[in-house]
Amino acid sequence: MAVREEMLELAKAAQRASRQMAILSSGVKNELLLKMAAALETAEADLRQQNEKDLQAARDRGMAAAMLDRLTLTPERIKAMADGLREVAALPDPVGEITGMWLRPNGIQVGRQRIPLGVIGIIYESRPNVTADAAGLCLKSGNAVVLRGGSEAIHSNMAIGSILQQVMEEMSLPRAALQVVTTSDRNAVTELLKLEEQIDLIIPRGGEGLIRFVAENSRIPVIKHYKGVCHTYVDAAADLQMAEEICLNAKVQRPGVCNAMETLLIHQDVAERFLPQIVAAMRKAGVELRGCEKARQIVADLVPATAEDWHAEYLELILAVRVVESYEKAKEHIETYGSLHTEVIVTDSYPCSQRFLREINSSVVMVNASSRFSDGNQLGLGAEIGISTSKLHSFGPMGLEDLTTRKFIVLGHGQVRH
Repeated sequence: MAVREEMLELAKAAQRASRQMAILSSGVKNELLLKMAAALETAEADLRQQNEKDLQAARDRGMAAAMLDRLTLTPERIKAMADGLREVAALPDPVGEITGMWLRPNGIQVGRQRIPLGVIGIIYESRPNVTADAAGLCLKSGNAVVLRGGSEAIHSNMAIGSILQQVMEEMSLPRAALQVVTTSDRNAVTELLKLEEQIDLIIPRGGEGLIRFVAENSRIPVIKHYKGVCHTYVDAAADLQMAEEICLNAKVQRPGVCNAMETLLIHQDVAERFLPQIVAAMRKAGVELRGCEKARQIVADLVPATAEDWHAEYLELILAVRVVESYEKAKEHIETYGSLHTEVIVTDSYPCSQRFLREINSSVVMVNASSRFSDGNQLGLGAEIGISTSKLHSFGPMGLEDLTTRKFIVLGHGQVRH
């Protein structure tokens, strides 16, 4: 079967299955996710064996360390996938929720009720945990899901998908509600993006190139997240010990992810004290620092920063550093170079913190906390489907509610319009 026909049949099957998923009770959906979680943990050895096939192929191709990290399934990450499914099962089910009800002068009652979107297509790279995370959120919110991972993780994704589908079959639920595209043919993505009559939303997760390709070629609405250029601004009123701990965590804890800090902004009033302190700590952790001219006047051996560094999403142990004259200059830098992902201020000034929350319009804005908390799980949404840096129809980490829409419901007792 040609790729075009294969993708069309897959999407049609998902559309049929989505109608059955939309009317499942919360109890059945929760039981499904809990059984899926247990099945993943039981299959840990097989999952790691399949993952090693992908890792070996990636090493042979010379894949960068940050990408290898994203690809790796450790026992801890397999457990995290399972725990993510359990957390989603424990969350309130948004489907069927009445979000408002009002009475019109003619006596009819009007309300809005949450319903599933239908069929969601997820196109992603490297991270095989996305297979389980996305499946759990889509199924709990009553949707069907089509998962197309990158060829670099094909063995891992197929193994996870097969385990989850087996649980669905054991519960007499439609296998087509959760499908992993098994072909590595790149035309499969192009063909999926044409199926606007069968697929309701596309969510790409991966590098900027993938997301721009999807956005430019899709006939289906797309949730975009081009990149995570996350800033931490250390204000003049910052607790500098707290600032060091936050900045280290934001850059070093896991540098190859989108919520890692890429640029550090330091108010000039504390730069003489804080910059040598944070440079020493970062270098001890293996970070290369690239500084502006003012930063290099304080620490002379910083690598000179170029204009490209302010736009960069390094995804590795490299950090751009800029000394700014004021809060307004920090804000100006973020507005010029930010990607609407996550911005952090470290300050003990309540007025300054409130200005930052009000004036910075990225999808997540934080006071005195690491940017690494910009994650659906950490923010209480359960395993996230992705992070949207476009403002329609969702902005920021996306959880269950973001995978639903609302329909109007009207209750009358014989009214007719005159």
